Amino acid sequence: MVVRPGGRTARVRAAVLRAAEDVLIASGFDALDLADLARRAQVGKTTVYRRWGTAAGVVADLLVSMAEESAPRTETGTLLGDLRANARLVRRTLTDPRQGPLFKAVIAAATCDPRTAEALHRFYETRVAEWAPCVEQAIARGEVPAGTDPHEVIRAVSAPLYYRLLTTPARPDTAAADRAARVAASAAAAGEFR
Repeated sequence: MVVRPGGRTARVRAAVLRAAEDVLIASGFDALDLADLARRAQVGKTTVYRRWGTAAGVVADLLVSMAEESAPRTETGTLLGDLRANARLVRRTLTDPRQGPLFKAVIAAATCDPRTAEALHRFYETRVAEWAPCVEQAIARGEVPAGTDPHEVIRAVSAPLYYRLLTTPARPDTAAADRAARVAASAAAAGEFR
């Protein structure tokens, strides 16, 4: 299906995904109902059922949309600077009044729904792959040893921030983001990700 920017298909998608976000944030994955989403988005039920088919289909498309809207990778010229930019972007996302609760809901849904889990994995694969070149550039500059796994370095930056989001009432702050970047950069320089 070809989606024209600003066309009816794009407007329907945006309205349904916004409704899905609202439901996920307020009530979680179990409350997602396609007929209710159609009503909230003020679109036909048939359209929603035909396009997404299931609640998991809506969440999968929501993750695609979130990946499309995510801020691009920052290049600072140093591995530490790039990882700090990544960590601060993750922190801003996780502490955003809508995005933070939305990620919690999607992560919770992924634990019990295979299609949502697959979509979440694809989302993170895309985000990690987008940031991996900063590690590749650091290898070329000699900041980290050859053979360093760029994807593992990027995951190491985000992991402590997600862990804090999911296991404590404290939201990840800038100090936590900067610490995650420093630890990952130091470990990479020491060869821990080869």
